[in-house]
Amino acid sequence: MICYLDTAVIVWLAEASLAKLSQKALSLIQTAGLRISPMAVVELQYLYEIRRILVSPQEILVKLNAEVGLTVCDHPFPIIAEVALGETWTRDPFDRIIVAHAKANGVAPLLTKDEAILANYSNARW
Repeated sequence: MICYLDTAVIVWLAEASLAKLSQKALSLIQTAGLRISPMAVVELQYLYEIRRILVSPQEILVKLNAEVGLTVCDHPFPIIAEVALGETWTRDPFDRIIVAHAKANGVAPLLTKDEAILANYSNARW
């Protein structure tokens, strides 16, 4: 089984802030094939530019690939964009594309603490 990670989960893993993760999240991280949407990489860059995180997205990806096998999903973007058109519950482009990515890939689980995502994506988990 694959599981997508929301941006905050990626940051917490990179910072080794495991206490911020639920037991269910930790269990999925240990057992699933972990993926992130390329949009999460863009959001990490945004956070880096505004200094909310101090490590570049590239460094985070290398670290988490080595530690937990995290990879960036290469699902075709035209499919993701089409699914994202139906995500009318949010105006946040990051959330819209991240959810669409998981949804387009077999309605895969998405680990998130984001209440809006949890309320609107049937396979969001925390």
